[in-house]
Amino acid sequence: MDRSAGVILHPSSLPSPYGIGNFGAGARQWIDALSDCGFKLWQMCPTGPTGFGDSPYQCFSAFAGNPYFIDWDAVVKDGYLAKEDLEPLRQLPIDRVDYGSLFERFWPIVEKAFQNFKLQLSESKSLYQSVVDFYSKESDWLYAYCNFRAIKEANNQKPCTEWPIDKQAKTDNCIRKKRDFISESAEKHAFTQFLFFKQFQELKTYAQNKGIQFIGDIPIFVALDSADVWANPQLFDLNSNGQPNKVAGVPPDYFSSDGQLWGNPLFAWKSHRKDKFRWWIKRIQHNLRLYDCVRIDHFRGFESCWAVPAEHSNAINGQWEPAPGNALFKQLKAQFSYLPIIAEDLGVITPAVESLLKETGFPGMAVLQFAFSSEREPNADNPYLPHNLKRNQVVYSGTHDNNTSIAWFASLDSNSRKHVQDYLKVSGENIGWDLFRAAIASVADYALIPLQDLFSLGAEARFNNPGTAQGNWSWRYRPEQLAALMSESADYIRNQLALYRR
Repeated sequence: MDRSAGVILHPSSLPSPYGIGNFGAGARQWIDALSDCGFKLWQMCPTGPTGFGDSPYQCFSAFAGNPYFIDWDAVVKDGYLAKEDLEPLRQLPIDRVDYGSLFERFWPIVEKAFQNFKLQLSESKSLYQSVVDFYSKESDWLYAYCNFRAIKEANNQKPCTEWPIDKQAKTDNCIRKKRDFISESAEKHAFTQFLFFKQFQELKTYAQNKGIQFIGDIPIFVALDSADVWANPQLFDLNSNGQPNKVAGVPPDYFSSDGQLWGNPLFAWKSHRKDKFRWWIKRIQHNLRLYDCVRIDHFRGFESCWAVPAEHSNAINGQWEPAPGNALFKQLKAQFSYLPIIAEDLGVITPAVESLLKETGFPGMAVLQFAFSSEREPNADNPYLPHNLKRNQVVYSGTHDNNTSIAWFASLDSNSRKHVQDYLKVSGENIGWDLFRAAIASVADYALIPLQDLFSLGAEARFNNPGTAQGNWSWRYRPEQLAALMSESADYIRNQLALYRR
């Protein structure tokens, strides 16, 4: 990617009449707006199927797509549903995602669409061949994922660790290795994946024609309650009961005084090394088919990860455990001639992590909200200040984990606020735009801004607050907000991006 700029927005935040953003008209209007403003990049959070907690960083699969993002208008056009079938979804809120209500209304509609899809499948050779081709192409993960979801459904959505022993499938000759669907429920989930990937590729083609590239996001760890762990227990550090010995997290930091206890099982890196990181190669390959570039969350976890005993209730008393480091990335580079990866190198960054990042050559991240200190004498050596940035870097005003810039600025103590004002030579009344300009004016090759900052929104629009379990991942924008931005600021954005050669 050339020097460029873009916007962070998860697809769930797009407008649609169906309770959550999707790959339909709202997504295309969003891409049009990005292109008209002169942006070239759209960064999104992981697009996998979410479960309890609704976090895109805790998905049921590292490979599957989130069915919630299916464009229902396209499903109606394909003849699988009538418009009136979607009425339950139209009754959901338009400015936030109510995940509980969405779940209850969503799956009966999927079931009806699936039954109509099956009728067409028996009558259309071209549709049948498209489905067969999809199943073949995605066979490495598709059957295990769909069977996992079917068994989960039959067990009242309980985590796989709470299923009856025979369904936990602990032996190699069990159902988790089947290359077939175990039930009609599993086929239904395959139907959602067929729609997701078909529509995603159509949206990506639309974006490419508009000059917009997709940046995806890969969480380093996977959820314990996932098809990945269920189907490949040998790749994870589990005890004889299928429970993790230790779980992932981070020590106390900017976001939480207790640290963050993510609860993900750790990788059994010895097993990954033994098969030359095959699972990781397939994971990266799969994501690079979807995205033009991928951000790897918690990159420092490849050098060493914060391991917390599974029975602990917070992340304070963990310890750093070694990870494979550059051995993994050497294997990846041997497989791919081009490896467009952004390394999320925030948090506890040691010289060893810095050395790993340098060895890989991947661009790291800088967050402007982390640049300004509260000390009476500001630290000019803060690595996130614009004058300390590097070309091979991605600069953000804030990320999906930060508060909006307006709320962040309002929360600063007087010394920090003065540091911001003095450094940027601004009053701070339009701090989101001030940080936008500081980011795009920097030497960093890539600059990314959360949409909430371009809308000048406050804390009510925060997307995620790390360390908290409620109220996250639900913010959505309304069409009139984007219309106002385009009317009032599109020319300014386009001129500024051109001024700084983005």
